[in-house]
Amino acid sequence: MSLTVRPVVGRRAKISSLGTYVPPDVLTNQDLEKMVETSDQWIVERTGIRERHVLAQGLGVSDICVEAAKKCLQARGIGPKEVEVIIVGTVTPDMMFPSTACLVQDKMGAKGAWGFDVSGGCSGFVYALMAGVKMVESGAYAKVLVCGADANTRMTDYTDRATCVLFGDGGGAVLLEPCAEGEIGFIDALNEIDGSGGVSLNLRGGGSLNPSTHETVDKKMHYIYQDGPAVYKFAVRKMAEATLKLLERNGVSGTELGAFIPHQANKRIITATADRLGMDPERVIINIEKYGNTSAGTIPLAMETAIEEGKLKKGDLVLLAAVGAGFTVGTVLLRWEM
Repeated sequence: MSLTVRPVVGRRAKISSLGTYVPPDVLTNQDLEKMVETSDQWIVERTGIRERHVLAQGLGVSDICVEAAKKCLQARGIGPKEVEVIIVGTVTPDMMFPSTACLVQDKMGAKGAWGFDVSGGCSGFVYALMAGVKMVESGAYAKVLVCGADANTRMTDYTDRATCVLFGDGGGAVLLEPCAEGEIGFIDALNEIDGSGGVSLNLRGGGSLNPSTHETVDKKMHYIYQDGPAVYKFAVRKMAEATLKLLERNGVSGTELGAFIPHQANKRIITATADRLGMDPERVIINIEKYGNTSAGTIPLAMETAIEEGKLKKGDLVLLAAVGAGFTVGTVLLRWEM
């Protein structure tokens, strides 16, 4: 392998710990069959999803992040007051303001930490992750907590059979710290956006353009709108293009990866990308059947699945990839140092 490691001025960053959380309540395909005209067979064949988790009323995304963060810090053996920065990738914040990061900071007792939210659709975790990586690499911070979580069921129309089968709630958190001597950690990333895709996947109500009114509610503007064929076509093309470009400029082939951890939107998109990379299917992490599409939560949840299945080990070369509303595209190449 001719891996070209990107030079970093100062120090390198790594993931030192991981924690995840999904709500206990589960919505199965059989449950959806009773709610809308669909079938378990139809859902599984087109998406790979069998069930998804649903956040209980009275809770918000901040609660998902806090539970994941507690597990993450406990695994690392540190307390919340040692966290310096909190970055939350989400498109389903508890409220317009304050930021979810503020709510998480207060609920977990991370006194002294500051933070902010990142809105990148399904690429939100990848974008938040790279913001945190740069903070560690700069030398300004040594412990950055990055959360990726969404409560998509909160904005899902359960009379729309095209979208209601897709989404679930959950997320995860990782701690970013400087690499030790001899460790590599984060190697490179490739991110891009295509704003012309905004018309194909959006939630139009509730912002400054269409503030909440009886009319916006009646028009179902507070639910996810998705042009399925347009999103699918873009995702298949761009996930493959971006991952191949990132690998090529770092002198890596798909066969050299220890694990490919993609955003879990659709099993067919994942397998199509893996085929383009020439990857062994055993090294492609897929858990969409258990969680559905949790947007910014999918990649940390897939990291946990990879560890549980023994497919992610210290020293592995790992590729992360996501495509989301915007359109957004995010890919990351790293050495797993946990």
